[in-house]
Amino acid sequence: MDSGQGQIGARRRAWPRRAWQRVSRRADGRAPLWFELAIMAWLFWLYDVINNFAPIRQALALSNAMALLRFERSLGLDPELTLNHWLAPHATLGAIASDYYFFAHAVVTFAVLAVLWWSVPSLYTRLRSSLVIINLIAFVVFWRYPLAPPRSFPTLGFVDVVGRSEAVISWHSAALVHDADQFAAMPSLHVAWAIWCAVSIWGLTGRPALRTLAVLYPLLTGFVVLATANHYLLDVVAGAVTAALAFALERAARRLLASRRSTPVIEHEAAVGSAPAQP
Repeated sequence: MDSGQGQIGARRRAWPRRAWQRVSRRADGRAPLWFELAIMAWLFWLYDVINNFAPIRQALALSNAMALLRFERSLGLDPELTLNHWLAPHATLGAIASDYYFFAHAVVTFAVLAVLWWSVPSLYTRLRSSLVIINLIAFVVFWRYPLAPPRSFPTLGFVDVVGRSEAVISWHSAALVHDADQFAAMPSLHVAWAIWCAVSIWGLTGRPALRTLAVLYPLLTGFVVLATANHYLLDVVAGAVTAALAFALERAARRLLASRRSTPVIEHEAAVGSAPAQP
């Protein structure tokens, strides 16, 4: 009797998980595209909600930026202006850096996601979850700590390389004027996404050339966001910390879920083992 009740209880607890697996998994093991698009839409919605409050937080964002600059300079860690002044006179390099700033993080990230989804579904699920966590951490910081980028301070000598370049898109483009959060410098999602891409590519391939490019990609991204005066050094550091924290949280959550899934099985085996033998 106890054994039968244990089996029924285990089945009831497992039912939601089986139902979710049917809805959220394709027959080939890949996550369904509708589910991935829904996650993407949800993240864009959260970003838009935060962005809608940007105009009323301008004073706080500027104040936070000045405090951060003073802190960096007190530590002697303020390479932004030097790199910015090096890049600004080079019009061609400035245009290339501007296009890289606007396009590379999106193109590379979604390309890596597509390759993961198609080639390694099991790895895709883990890494996609890490990317979602990266964005959620960043959104919390955007909300709690609005920060104006260095290009907001021309009086301090910063040059808006992207704004004055002939890049395909600039901060004066209509879509960015209305849809981009101008006070979301901390952490640098460009850097966090680049590190995510590097880790993903490292897990996808063992080719030395591709792994070398994977390592160089976050370094180049960090240089570009600093030299174009879109981020501070501490933004770059915070982007790296955000990525590391997201990977750690995803791993911890995966282990917790695995342990909870194994609990009904253990309980069922214990119930069967304790059941009296039938005469």
